[in-house]
Amino acid sequence: MVSLRPAWSDALAPGRLRVVSPLPLVTPVDRGWAWGGSDGTGVVVAVVDGGVEADHPRVGGVSRAAAFVADSRAPRGAREEPDDGGDPVGHGTACAGVIRSVAPGVELISARVLGDRLTGQARTFAAGIRWAVREGAQVISCSLSSSSAEGKALLHDVADEVHFAGATLVCAANNLPGPTYPTTFAAVISVAAVQGGGFVANHAPPVDFGAPGIDVEVAWRGGATMRTTGNSFAAPYVAGLCALVLAKHPGLTPYELKTVLRSCADNAVRPVATAPHGGEADG
Repeated sequence: MVSLRPAWSDALAPGRLRVVSPLPLVTPVDRGWAWGGSDGTGVVVAVVDGGVEADHPRVGGVSRAAAFVADSRAPRGAREEPDDGGDPVGHGTACAGVIRSVAPGVELISARVLGDRLTGQARTFAAGIRWAVREGAQVISCSLSSSSAEGKALLHDVADEVHFAGATLVCAANNLPGPTYPTTFAAVISVAAVQGGGFVANHAPPVDFGAPGIDVEVAWRGGATMRTTGNSFAAPYVAGLCALVLAKHPGLTPYELKTVLRSCADNAVRPVATAPHGGEADG
């Protein structure tokens, strides 16, 4: 008698099981192994924000751009429109410039989901993130969030879609207390700002990492720069680090990437290298 296989188990049958790549760990996993010599070339990074001023000197070009507008008549409540490559505020340009400063070789794409007052809806956020995945983004930088109950459910689904697609969603924590989404979801890399140039791992969820975002100089509209503070500018820094790692180690899954970043944080404990069988390694 042939027994029925439980749901989801067909893909695990011996004849259908695929080979997976192990994480190429070394002792220790440090920054030299993780991203030494990498500039992010070959990695597509999406900026989901209020648009990007593509010709800003600190941005260095955007290969593709689209805008998303709430529309109840459109599929999933948002429609895609052409984007002129501009940024009426400067926020998205700042994020793109931070990414480029960390990973100058990446290919940047832009999904404009915020209006002229940096406001938007969860459905436009979701549409922009989904577009980024379709466009081949391996890293998606998202310095925005929603606090609505409707947004929570929708963005939770979208965060899972990104994760299952093998892309990494990097989100800025809200600058004000209280839960916002998708920042608080385990499927994303959540980032808050720290003073100075440090990159640290957090032991208290939901924020995973801290990166420079306090009194930092960023690109702004009209080819200008400004000095400002916000978690918004810490997230693209980590998105840039993700691109550096993926360019050097293609195929890492989102959770493997998060593990590598945690091992490379300023406050990570560095294990002492030992010889096989517990013997001491020669210097």
